[in-house]
Amino acid sequence: MVREMQATAVRERESGKASQSGLANTRNIGFIAHIDAGKTTVTERVLFAAGRIYKLGGVDEGTAAMDWMPQERERGITITSAATTCAWKDYTINIIDTPGHVDFTAEVERSLRILDGGVVVFDAVAGVEPQSETVWRQADRYNVPRICYVNKMDRVGADFHRTVDSIAHRLLANPVVIQIPLGVEDEFKGVIDLIEQKALVYSDEAGAMPEERPIPDEFMKDFQLYRNDMVEKIAETDDELIAKFLDEEEISADELKRALRNATIDYRLVPVVCGSALRNLGVQPLLDAIGDYLPSPLDVPPVVGSDSKTGDEVSRAPDPEEPFAALAFKTVADAFIGRLVYFRVYSGTIETGAMVYNATNGRRERLGRIVRMHAQRREELKVVGPGEIAAAVGLKQTSTGDTICDQREPIVLETISFPEPVVSVAVEPRSRADQDRLIDALAKLSDEDPTFKIATHPETGQTIMSGMGELHLEILVDRMKREFSVEGNVGTPRVAYREAITAPARAEGRFVRQTGGHGQFGHVWLEVEPLETGSGVEFVSKIVGGAIPREFVSSVENGVRGALNTGPLSGYPLVDVRVTLVDGSYHEVDSSTVAFEIAGSMAAKSAVLKARPVLLEPVMSLEIVTPGDFLGEILGDLGRRRANIRNIEGRETIQSIKAIIPLGESFGYAGALRSLTQGRASYTMEFDSYQQAPEEVL
Repeated sequence: MVREMQATAVRERESGKASQSGLANTRNIGFIAHIDAGKTTVTERVLFAAGRIYKLGGVDEGTAAMDWMPQERERGITITSAATTCAWKDYTINIIDTPGHVDFTAEVERSLRILDGGVVVFDAVAGVEPQSETVWRQADRYNVPRICYVNKMDRVGADFHRTVDSIAHRLLANPVVIQIPLGVEDEFKGVIDLIEQKALVYSDEAGAMPEERPIPDEFMKDFQLYRNDMVEKIAETDDELIAKFLDEEEISADELKRALRNATIDYRLVPVVCGSALRNLGVQPLLDAIGDYLPSPLDVPPVVGSDSKTGDEVSRAPDPEEPFAALAFKTVADAFIGRLVYFRVYSGTIETGAMVYNATNGRRERLGRIVRMHAQRREELKVVGPGEIAAAVGLKQTSTGDTICDQREPIVLETISFPEPVVSVAVEPRSRADQDRLIDALAKLSDEDPTFKIATHPETGQTIMSGMGELHLEILVDRMKREFSVEGNVGTPRVAYREAITAPARAEGRFVRQTGGHGQFGHVWLEVEPLETGSGVEFVSKIVGGAIPREFVSSVENGVRGALNTGPLSGYPLVDVRVTLVDGSYHEVDSSTVAFEIAGSMAAKSAVLKARPVLLEPVMSLEIVTPGDFLGEILGDLGRRRANIRNIEGRETIQSIKAIIPLGESFGYAGALRSLTQGRASYTMEFDSYQQAPEEVL
């Protein structure tokens, strides 16, 4: 019966006939977590329990359905977010399985931007890990309601209570436990549902539905303790229930579920469930929790954007009758059907072959085909409506973060922001014949990944590729070889340094050339001053009285910005500087845009040299989790790498070290840390800021 209901729901969605009630039963969710917490295994078991796949795969064996890339199967990690859809009871669940490694944080960023809810997976042994905090902060930034799944309850050292405490203390969340484990480690055999007040016991048969039983006597004390705490936390969020609670009246399971759902959607509570995905324990209750507590597209506020013509703020409700509006959040170069653009529909409907308007770049394009993805497999769709996640073929001018909509009612939705890449390598083809194919491969990879940038070094002419870390670039080079058959010679990683000034200065730029006929004349005075970190480059004109005609001011700015792209110390771009045009002069006949552009460039270079320039290096935020036995060796190594220790926390036998470390000193750190700790420590790094580099770095 359940299978028939699921099949009917899927058919309704595929035909585009889902009603508002169908939309109320839609869930757009993502699985997010630290690397190796078990996200992909959880996704695999969810799909199996929902009947979406009929054979269980494994991450370690390289047979997981959602880890379809060869690089993912070889390394046993998720590299790119994979989308799929399944049905559970009355619910249609659109799922995105995201990477956990910090080098691929952009995949998490763009997934959370378009999701309505999230399932955060925790390792019951490790608890809250470094990347868990990163993805939690990302979910906070996009106001994504979430539930927590404490995985690996069958492992030696699993501690459900400690993990819940770490969620509260390290993530500053308000977790409410709605399930407790029935046993632990090798005795873990099911869960106790605190709301329904029953035990769900599993047999050893893979994928079997749990058997409902009364709560065993030996767990009754824990059950009463956790249930009382749960009822009190939920009641505090609802005026009607708090009155009942204070009067010691019985609160029904339906009332608890209703209040908990509202509190979860409002970010006031985070439901916590548990299980062991590898052994198929606790997967069905997790699916129930996704349906019961995470929001549908109708539960989240209407998406807000701006009218591309007037700039006025406009909103779109998740209604098929509203004008069509969708956000492109990912592009993929598919070897068989070409370029795929993944998008989330916020309002209206669109059919295959329809014309859409890209409000971000002002172009019209035709949707050649619409497909629903299951990892790398495709299912053809005729129409998609609000709340759906699909992919389109034919959108050649649409990139990540672009809005596609109805041209009669244009809207620009908030785009997706990505961190800047900080590691660079030089790449060149092994033969002259590979030159064009190399450029084509790099362009396609850059189109897919907004954190992968390509540039040509202006002085050496080398092609420079930049990414989020060594593993990120290693994967891209491997993809270039396998998918595009391009062999390239890759140099050692380079650090993306910057330059800045430390004092104000003033300089003159005068460009005068006299040849036969019209000459060239441009004359400017500029002042430069340092700004706060992260301010970028500002250009201000204080020209009064027509000392320089208005049409030449923009030329001066172009010259200034061009000059600041190459700093005086090592040729790196200058940042955090304000350039003010204060004076100058012009010639009625000889002045031109070119002359003032050159004069602006000359003045900017001269002023920067006087302003005591310094080299800035990217500094990474580093967190290491290690057994306490290795603390001394790690601290000694960090000292040799010019790291600055910020904090050391102890938790039983585990030590957590927080530090900042120059990126240039961090290359090869994974191998060094494994050697120091016998492979028992783990770390995560993310970009923190640019800081002044010591003189020996120059």
